[in-house]
Amino acid sequence: MNIASLVVRAKPEHFTQLEALYRGIPGVEVHGRCEESGHLIVTVEDGEGYATTDSILAVSTAGHALSVSLAYEYTDEGLGLQEA
Repeated sequence: MNIASLVVRAKPEHFTQLEALYRGIPGVEVHGRCEESGHLIVTVEDGEGYATTDSILAVSTAGHALSVSLAYEYTDEGLGLQEA
């Protein structure tokens, strides 16, 4: 499992367009918006047939996204390989 939380900076007048674009990206969900600061809170989860990194790239390159910051990332890949 891979999960990432992103903070997307955009002009508030473009929030609706961005949210519509993000609904079409696998594993992406918009959880919040702040029109005063121009931020959207987005999570990305991996799934069968797509990778988290591809979805993060799609969020970052979507039209009207001014900047994207990675706020949190979790992966459980390789946890079974660690020794106690």
